[in-house]
Amino acid sequence: MSNDKSLVPIERIEKTILFIREQKVMLDADLADLYGASTKVLNQAVKRNKERFPNEFMFQLIKHEKEEVVTNCDHLKKLKNIF
Repeated sequence: MSNDKSLVPIERIEKTILFIREQKVMLDADLADLYGASTKVLNQAVKRNKERFPNEFMFQLIKHEKEEVVTNCDHLKKLKNIF
């Protein structure tokens, strides 16, 4: 077991994994947080490097899915009024 302080605890990662459209997914906001970046910066980096990701790597949630995720995930309450 490593004592490296830069590693993210597995429990923290597991809490951010959601099951949507029969797939395990992570929201961009959670992924950005794990990397210590803003969601905007993460999304810009992905857009600039689309060729590095398979087509099925990401998808956008529809309004109903967004509302359900925000309602069920306490750490996303700050996003409630965005949709």
